[in-house]
Amino acid sequence: MNDNKFFKRREPFAFMLYLAIFGSTLLFLAIFVIFLKKELVNQNIPLVLPKVFWASSVAILGSSLSIFLAKKNLENQIFKGFKTNLGITYLLGLAFLVLQITGWMELANRGFTMANHTGVSFLYILSGLHILHTFGGIVGLSLTVAKVFRNKSYVDSFVYSVNPPNQLNFKLIYIYWHFLDVLWLFIFLFLLYHAT
Repeated sequence: MNDNKFFKRREPFAFMLYLAIFGSTLLFLAIFVIFLKKELVNQNIPLVLPKVFWASSVAILGSSLSIFLAKKNLENQIFKGFKTNLGITYLLGLAFLVLQITGWMELANRGFTMANHTGVSFLYILSGLHILHTFGGIVGLSLTVAKVFRNKSYVDSFVYSVNPPNQLNFKLIYIYWHFLDVLWLFIFLFLLYHAT
């Protein structure tokens, strides 16, 4: 039997997730490069950053902490804490989406549109793509939250926690959620650096 790590059987869903993360990273990287290239040619593309994006950043970083705590609770079979932290992650994810859309509305009310401001166009594209990615994460998280909150007794929660498909499902959501958080942190810092 060959023990070479390159020939080791991989979990296909995890592989597909990593492939999707890689593809998304390339997409965002391409947008960053296009912005920087345009900025080099045009000398300056001012970005306007809505103040509410600070709050949305706190929300998504808080959700990263709460899903980390949920994972620890699940590993230690503290199912009440697992449910609580998973619920907090879900609510903070929804809050992030609402705050992002509020930021868009703030820009629109100030007269900044894609048609009249190149910098804001990049902001809409970057945050809009991230919103779509986050919405996908929320859908996956919604299904998990619904399943977890159906477990009323300790035994039901224990059975859920040792079921391999459930473990895999939570692992994939955990990885994807941290990807969303790290991605937003890079986007936010990029926008903040270029903001006027």
